[in-house]
Amino acid sequence: MSVVQVAPGETGEVRGGVIAYLQVDGAVKAADYYARAFGAREVARAPLDEKGRTMHLHLYINEGSLMLCDVYEEHGHPLEKPGGMTLTLNVTDPDMWWERATKAEGTVVEVELQEMFWGSRWGQVRDPFGFSWAITG
Repeated sequence: MSVVQVAPGETGEVRGGVIAYLQVDGAVKAADYYARAFGAREVARAPLDEKGRTMHLHLYINEGSLMLCDVYEEHGHPLEKPGGMTLTLNVTDPDMWWERATKAEGTVVEVELQEMFWGSRWGQVRDPFGFSWAITG
């Protein structure tokens, strides 16, 4: 079993009541994208295998945990299209988060950031890995 490496200065503590664990084709690429789009910080990672894949990568986004892993078809974990969910970022400055997210290469705007009938600013983007993200505040 591989030892998970924790980033210097970090504990790798799991944060949040419900933590999304996303399986993607390219966990390291996804972590890089999430850093550009959502200010993610990598705090832990299992070593890469000979194909450049990792079975575990832990990020902090908006002070909560997000877990990633690569696809391992040979172990019964093929790539599946994400569906029926939206990852929501509830933030104090939705305009700043929106600007950063929409400037990241590969971001697709699904619903423009706008004032909604429930009194919040809200918008939705899709990342290059197929996941929808709502930004609200």
